[in-house]
Amino acid sequence: MLLPMSPLDSMFLLGESREHPMHVGGVQIFQPPEGADARDMRALLDAALTDTDQDVASRLGRRARRSWTSLGQWGWESDTRIDLGHHVRHDALPEPGEEAQLLALCSRLHSTPLDRSRPLWEIHLIEGLRDGRYATYTKIHHAVADGVSAMTMLRRALSEDPDERGMRAPWQHSRPRHPGPPVDAVEAVDLPRAVIHAARSTVGEFAGLVPALARTLTRAAREQGGPLSLAAPKTMFNVPISGSRQFAAQSWPLERLRLVAKLADATINDVVLAMSAGALRSYLLEQDALPAEPLVAMVPVSLRDEKQAATGERGGNDVGVLMCNLGTHLPEPADRLDTVRTCMREGKQAMAAMSGAQILAMSALGAGPAGASIVFGHNSRLRPPFNLIISNVPGPRHPLYWNGARLDGLYPLSIPVDGQGLNITCTSNDDAISFGITGCRRAVPQLHTLTTHLGDALRALEHAAGI
Repeated sequence: MLLPMSPLDSMFLLGESREHPMHVGGVQIFQPPEGADARDMRALLDAALTDTDQDVASRLGRRARRSWTSLGQWGWESDTRIDLGHHVRHDALPEPGEEAQLLALCSRLHSTPLDRSRPLWEIHLIEGLRDGRYATYTKIHHAVADGVSAMTMLRRALSEDPDERGMRAPWQHSRPRHPGPPVDAVEAVDLPRAVIHAARSTVGEFAGLVPALARTLTRAAREQGGPLSLAAPKTMFNVPISGSRQFAAQSWPLERLRLVAKLADATINDVVLAMSAGALRSYLLEQDALPAEPLVAMVPVSLRDEKQAATGERGGNDVGVLMCNLGTHLPEPADRLDTVRTCMREGKQAMAAMSGAQILAMSALGAGPAGASIVFGHNSRLRPPFNLIISNVPGPRHPLYWNGARLDGLYPLSIPVDGQGLNITCTSNDDAISFGITGCRRAVPQLHTLTTHLGDALRALEHAAGI
């Protein structure tokens, strides 16, 4: 039986090609428990591969297919003959096994599209880190999961109990262990609960759509925050891209961002955006490519309520968007943070006045040109709808373990597309926040320098806040 696929999920399949793979990913680094090492972790995972009960998680056990009965539309069907040897693979780092080598390997793995004749996911088990840790790289098609639902799948596979043993492999069915709301760094928690509930109602959703459109266009014309921008400049990122990917990642203590946010009367997400703004300004100055007008970031906003975010009740993609002026034309970090804070507050106020359907409709208006570029290719004669995507995905609040091995690092990888050659995605893990920067190797040279600039930007924000 073919289950229907949403139009948004279908778009990621329609726009995919060899040069434009449409999967998200993540690097997980585990510290083996005391008395064990990476070989013990591999042995446990290998045992799961030979388990005769191949009980694959439901979302990972279906493949995308088109059918004449659905008029050529994409849908989902169960795959009853899953070849785990294809989906779960082994890799090893060469000596000396530095973390930079791990990120370089994941850059190459992230450049390769998934096989559409099979369920759309892979897990790579990676040995050879010189400090004795064990890594996995997971990729899953964006039609299957967005960042929030992918994170929920990871959390359900792990435990808060370091002494728990006999846990199933990440690709197998497991019971939910982590009820509760997402972490406070996620934009969705800033929206009034009534708005989130409204997104689930189908009665009267489209009432007032024309006034909502008028307000959205007015805000965009005035360069105020909202789901639409008309002010994004052309930059070196907004060009056709190749299929080769480059990935860089770095973590910082979450408390550092939290303190800046408190002293600046801002949110953690505002600080994430301001750090990104400072890093982008420094990078573009180095490349002699900083535009006179400020860059505009598209900021995805999860529309799942707390229960759905915690349990994974809804799969696929369920997001709205806000456009944020990053203030990259301003030399002072405090001024950039003030610009970001004001723009995001305006955007959240605009979104709070909309019904759920209006949020989705206005978000589609703002992101639509980028969606058209995915499907039809980039038109360099047009002004970009925004310059890059900066997203903040909820991560675990507490340390998590798999059969006693602690999740020590968690780095997200995302999707550059035609006309949007750079993506910055953040996620938190216990007391740290990690930035994952994914870009087209051709469009964003020396991408790894952005992590240095992010650290510099955080220190500058701390200095401006008097820390």
